[in-house]
Amino acid sequence: MTDARVTSVNRDDEHRFSKQPRPSITLVTGLGVEGDAHFGATVQHLSRVRRDPTQPNLRQVHLIQAELFDEVTAEVEPGQLGENVTTEGIDLLGLPRGARLRLGDEAVVEVTGLRNPCVQIDRFQPGLLKQVVGTDADGATVRRAGVMGVVLSGGVVRPGDAIAVELPDGEREALAPV
Repeated sequence: MTDARVTSVNRDDEHRFSKQPRPSITLVTGLGVEGDAHFGATVQHLSRVRRDPTQPNLRQVHLIQAELFDEVTAEVEPGQLGENVTTEGIDLLGLPRGARLRLGDEAVVEVTGLRNPCVQIDRFQPGLLKQVVGTDADGATVRRAGVMGVVLSGGVVRPGDAIAVELPDGEREALAPV
């Protein structure tokens, strides 16, 4: 995974589906992406806020692998699926819960789980939800719309930054939706 890198960084200060590519984003420890609508220690996703606004925010940073864009029929550009960080050269979906991603020189994000895409993805591109959520040969649900994480160490992240992976010690827990 030595060639893993950031290809785009994206944020939006409003709760829109897509996020705008930026020259850089600043990750803030325990809060997420500065200036993003999902910035905060407690849950910021609107439907989750309605249920319980005191829940911890396990979705501070959304990362998606650029390779997905080549696997779907929709024309998709970085940020359009709502991710903060678009990556290349790393199997995000194969990481265990608790894996740590060092983005650039300072920022560290701990993977908390899988993104669970909703109907908004079909509003962006009809039929896309079926392409990013399906079932495997055993009938189990497979989610391919990226991973979510929390910021353990803040810092500036830019396109081109290297990504280093640190796997958790001991038994590794498979990712589940958060």
